[in-house]
Amino acid sequence: MRAATRWPSRQALSGQGLPRIRRVLDICGWTTAVCWLVRGLFRDEGLPGWERAVLIGALAGCTVALFVFRRVTLDHRLLPAVALMGLLIGAGAGMRAAGADHSADVLWGAVAIVAMERLPLLAGAVCGGIAMVSSVLTSADPSAGGVITGAGLLLIGYTLRLDSDARGNGYRLLDQERAARRAEAETAALAERARIAREIHDVLAHSLSAQLVHLEAARLMIERGEDSTKVLDRVVAARGMAREGLTETRQALSALRGEMVPVEDFLRESAAAEGAGFAAEGERRRLGAEAGLAVRRVAQEALTNVRKHAPGARVRLRLVYAEREVSLEVSDDGARETPPTAGLAATGSGYGLLGMRERAELLGGTLEAGPEGQGFTVRLTVPL
Repeated sequence: MRAATRWPSRQALSGQGLPRIRRVLDICGWTTAVCWLVRGLFRDEGLPGWERAVLIGALAGCTVALFVFRRVTLDHRLLPAVALMGLLIGAGAGMRAAGADHSADVLWGAVAIVAMERLPLLAGAVCGGIAMVSSVLTSADPSAGGVITGAGLLLIGYTLRLDSDARGNGYRLLDQERAARRAEAETAALAERARIAREIHDVLAHSLSAQLVHLEAARLMIERGEDSTKVLDRVVAARGMAREGLTETRQALSALRGEMVPVEDFLRESAAAEGAGFAAEGERRRLGAEAGLAVRRVAQEALTNVRKHAPGARVRLRLVYAEREVSLEVSDDGARETPPTAGLAATGSGYGLLGMRERAELLGGTLEAGPEGQGFTVRLTVPL
């Protein structure tokens, strides 16, 4: 029942993708129909001149009605379309009553074809059937030939409908595929922007947070009137962090281009720069770009957090290559120096752990972070 009340697709009704030869044939067909209508006015005998003039005007009105019918069916407006079909069927009845039998038959045939082609199947069959029944029953000499002709016209309309539906479905699927590709491209662009945003955050937040740690410490030392040598050490350390930030920025740009140094070498160098221990277990292998970036950024963020919240703590980095995943563990044994003041510990964006966890989840991995013993441990696991 649903198929009987379903409209042809808009692509089918608009003639999208219609071959040029088919358009030419359609124009020829409608031109022939109009010619038959006009010819019928002169074949029908017994019509006074004024009646012929009225019929010519009626035929012009019917032609306009057919073009309007095409428009309203393109918008899937059922009631106006059926009303126009009823108007045309009535016009055919008027022509028959006026003695223009040939013109009436041609008009009813055109109604049967376009109704079957452009209306929902049930409505088209009803309108086309009424037109053909009207032609047969009002004929001066009803015969089986008239019934066969009417059935043939309905079949022609249905065949045209199937052809338009097949073509329209193809173009509708093509439109859907294009829309899906546009959505996929937009999603990829959003994902790439999110990736670049994470890289900018990771590089800048790590570098600037590390500098703020040392600069804040230097400010506190100056306020307490401590030895200028210690203050200078902090400033020099901040300068070193700025230099490291530039290096990391270059590395991030290289990573975005797919140019990356091995992760294990990077971790070993980072651990050495921080005075931390490093150990690698399992068979060394090359990580994918996203997995490698996740390990790098988590290591950087974890080392920065130790520097901020547990100064003087012994830090250990442990990289484990498993069969289908790689894990990184960064742990410390707690602060050994005087606990940092609130101002020093509060430097940074505050979104480090959240960003690391989001990065891990995007790769199908996990990140766990929390106190362990007297220190703090961060564990990252990402699939290879």
